[in-house]
Amino acid sequence: MKTRSTTPDSRLSLLAAALLAIGATAQSADPPTLKDAYKDHFYVGVAINRTIATSTAVLADNVNRNMEQVDRDIALVKQQFNQISPENDLKWQLIHPREGADGYNFGPADAYVDFGVKNNMYIVGHTLVWHGQTPNWVFQGTNLPPGMTNTPPAAAADANGTNAPGGRRGRGPGGGFGRGGFSGPRASREELLQRMHDHIATVVGRYKGKIKVWDVVNEALSDGGTNILRPSPWEQIIGPDFIAKAFEYAHEADPDAILRYNDYSLENSGKRRKLIALIKSLQEQHVPVMAIGSQTHVSVSSPSFEEEDRALTELETLGLPIHITEFDVNSAQGGQRSTSGDVAGNAATTQGGLVSDTDRRLAEAYAGLFRAFVKHDKSVKVITFWGVNDGVSWRAQGRPLLFDAQDKPKPAFDAVIGVVTGQQPAAQ
Repeated sequence: MKTRSTTPDSRLSLLAAALLAIGATAQSADPPTLKDAYKDHFYVGVAINRTIATSTAVLADNVNRNMEQVDRDIALVKQQFNQISPENDLKWQLIHPREGADGYNFGPADAYVDFGVKNNMYIVGHTLVWHGQTPNWVFQGTNLPPGMTNTPPAAAADANGTNAPGGRRGRGPGGGFGRGGFSGPRASREELLQRMHDHIATVVGRYKGKIKVWDVVNEALSDGGTNILRPSPWEQIIGPDFIAKAFEYAHEADPDAILRYNDYSLENSGKRRKLIALIKSLQEQHVPVMAIGSQTHVSVSSPSFEEEDRALTELETLGLPIHITEFDVNSAQGGQRSTSGDVAGNAATTQGGLVSDTDRRLAEAYAGLFRAFVKHDKSVKVITFWGVNDGVSWRAQGRPLLFDAQDKPKPAFDAVIGVVTGQQPAAQ
C-alpha cells in the first residue's frame, strides 16, 4: 500500500513556513537596539568625535582609530542611537579659535550637524559658555585685574588641541583658565558681553532649526565651599549675571531651541543644592532655562538605584526636563569615589587598574541607573553616553561604556536592555 505523496506546491509551502520559523527564531534571539528598547521612554544618544562625523581615521592623540575601526564606530552609532552630542567641535576653542568674524572654523561642526541630519538624529549643541576650552583672546583686554599695577606677560594664546577629534578635552596652554584663574589684562564687562553675544548669535544662528538643544552654560557651579558659582573668568569679569545673559542671547538666536544648563556631580547632595538654588534664581528672573543637564559621570560603586532615584526626585522639583548628558560608569579603582566631570582631575580617576569582577559590577550599576531613569521617564527625556565605546572614551582605562573598543556589546549592554525587556543577562 502506497502512502499519499506530498505535491511540489505543498512541499514548497512547508519549506517556506520552516524558513520563516527559523528566521523568526533567529530574529527574536537578537536583542533590540538601545533606541528601540527605550523608544517609549527617552532618547538614547551618544557623544561622537570628529572621526565619526567626518568618517576619517586618526592615528594620534587620545583617539587612535584606523578606518576599519571608524567604519565600525559609525555603524554602531547609526544602529544603536537616535541622538548625538559633539565631544569637542562646538566648543569655543575649536569653532572660534581666533578673534573676529573671520576667526571661526565651521568645517568640523558642519560635518557633525550634517551627520545628525542625514541620519535623522536629535542633535545637541555642546557648549556655548564654559571656563574650559575657551581661547585667551576671549578674556583679554586692557583692564588690569584688581590690585595689579604692572602689566604681566600675556598668557600663551595658541589653540588647545585645535585638531582634537577625540575625547573630552580640558584646560591647557591657551585654555585661558588655570588653577590661579585668568592672568593678564582683561576685557571689560561690556567687551566680554559683546564677545559672548556675537559668538552665541553666530554659532546658534548658523545651526538654527537643526540643533534642537544647546548646553548654553557648562559647569558654572563651584565644587566646594559656600559659593554657588566657581570664580571663572566669566564670573570675575561680567559678574554672576553672565549665566542669564548667555541664555538670553541663545534664546534670541533660536527661540525654538531647548536651552540647557549642564553640570557634573549632581548626585552629590551639596552640589545639587547649589544647582537648585541657581536655577530657582534664574527662574525668578524669567531667564529661559528650559532643561537641566546632569552629566552623570559615575562609578560602579555609586550612586545606587536609591541614590539616583533621590537625586532625580529632587531635581524634578524645578519642574524642568532632565537630560543625562555625559553618561558613563567608571570601572577603574581610582575613580570609585568620584562623580566629577572636571577634566583636570580625570587622570587620577582612571588609575589603579579595574575593580574586581568588573563586568558583573558594571552591568549591575548600569541596570540600577536605568531603572531609576525609567522610573522618572516623565522628566528624564534624554540619555547621552559620553562616547560610543571604551576605545574612544575619555576614561578609556576605566572601561566605562556598554561597548568594548572593538564595538562588541558587554554584559552591561544586555543588562540595560533587560531593564525594559525583563530578560536577565546570561551568567558570565
